[in-house]
Amino acid sequence: MSAVGTAVDPRAVAGTVTDPELPMLTLADLGVLRDVRTGDDGTVVVEITPTYTGCPAMGVMRADLLHALHAAGFDRVEVRTVLSPAWSTDWISAEGRRRLAAAGIAPPGAAPVRPAGPVPLQLGPTRRTASCPLCGSADTEELSEFGATACKALRRCRSCREPFEHVKEI
Repeated sequence: MSAVGTAVDPRAVAGTVTDPELPMLTLADLGVLRDVRTGDDGTVVVEITPTYTGCPAMGVMRADLLHALHAAGFDRVEVRTVLSPAWSTDWISAEGRRRLAAAGIAPPGAAPVRPAGPVPLQLGPTRRTASCPLCGSADTEELSEFGATACKALRRCRSCREPFEHVKEI
């Protein structure tokens, strides 16, 4: 069975797949779903970008996309990894940022602006700030540079004393 020629939109199907590490976000909301197109031969080509080099969730994302598109009737699906331009937290949608906060995870601020070329080595500590997603206070502290995943830091609110994760700006 092939969904080619039907009213099923492969982009809409791919857009429902959630991130395995942040399941409140779709890959589209996270900004890793770069392109979905159907070739002349009916093959659905999906392009995704990892949030960082070596992201362990890429295999699961690929498998989940294949499963969702096959379940929707698309027989031929190819998932490609696209590395350029590199993913940025600025690609997280407004809806994705809202969903992160609703799940108790502080969304990232604006990503740092860097000139093109090699990333300079910074030996000093990274200073990040994040408002508490639970009470809104800006008086928070970093407990650990890494949370449950490498792209999140663990913080605590000094006002309500609750811990929370913060998606780091990349």
